[in-house]
Amino acid sequence: MTDATSRRGRGRPSRTQTEAAPATRDQILEAARAEFSERGYEKASVRGIAKAAGVDSALVHHYFGTKEQVFEAAIEVAFAPALAAPAAIEDGPLDGVGERLTRFVFGVWENPATRTPLLAIVRSAVNNEAAAAVFRRLVAAQLLRRIVQQLDLPDAELRAELAAAQLVGTAMLRYVIKIEPLASADLERIVARVAPVVQGHLTNP
Repeated sequence: MTDATSRRGRGRPSRTQTEAAPATRDQILEAARAEFSERGYEKASVRGIAKAAGVDSALVHHYFGTKEQVFEAAIEVAFAPALAAPAAIEDGPLDGVGERLTRFVFGVWENPATRTPLLAIVRSAVNNEAAAAVFRRLVAAQLLRRIVQQLDLPDAELRAELAAAQLVGTAMLRYVIKIEPLASADLERIVARVAPVVQGHLTNP
């Protein structure tokens, strides 16, 4: 062991590592999203993420902490497009919010660039409680709460959760489980069926 290693302690990143360009953090997040997508939460590891990112495991811990914290940081970035969903409520009359929100959510899923990280999130959440807890926190704090704030109606929180359940459930069957004929159905047919249900959850008496 070198003197420099002795001074900083085993397992801690060097000063050079921690002063690396900000791009290093993004590089770790990109590697983490790929690892969680390919291997799932349980099989992914900090060591594997570090190897894929070309850095030492200590640097991953330095930036993010535990594997759960790495997962949360990775999916928060991946989930960012979906966080624009509350804007669909504001952009037009309330009687059309169901269709606007449905089109927005399925638009995110239909786009390969945003679908891949979302698949990683959902698959990990389904198979692991720690990952599911992170997903619930993210959905509750950053998506549903923002939608609730836009609804000036009784039981707004329950309404938003039921609308989200309708959209997430349909997306699970279409994009994750790929059950037929839903998986191959034309998107317009799906929107025509789902949007009125979402509308009802959000605005019906």
